[in-house]
Amino acid sequence: MYTKLFLRLAISIGFLSAVADRLGLWSKTVSVWGNWDNFLDYTQTINPWLPTALIPAAGMLATAAEIIFGIFLLVGFKTELFAKLSGFLILLFALSMTFSTGIKGAFDFSVFTASAAAFALGTMKEKHLELDSLLGKGH
Repeated sequence: MYTKLFLRLAISIGFLSAVADRLGLWSKTVSVWGNWDNFLDYTQTINPWLPTALIPAAGMLATAAEIIFGIFLLVGFKTELFAKLSGFLILLFALSMTFSTGIKGAFDFSVFTASAAAFALGTMKEKHLELDSLLGKGH
């Protein structure tokens, strides 16, 4: 019961923290990107095959997905679906990192682990402190 809650919170807060970082909401002393332009530079780095003109759209798409998935996991709305979608999104990040900058960064930032955790979350059916349980919709 608490494992599922912990996974939901860890994945959702991870997404929302990353979004806050790229929007400059974290202190410069702890941020990874610190602003949108630095985030887009990193997006280009891990997607070198993507035309430069498409990088802003890719950054916006990733950010929108992280906000939506993060909020829905946080409140427990369609948890199994959004956990699986999160697993695919994080796996995409992991593979992009691996093929562009090497596997060490993907291991150091535990993105394969986070992807596996999201996929595991997607298999858990019990409801605990989830909006789905209040709505009476489990699946």
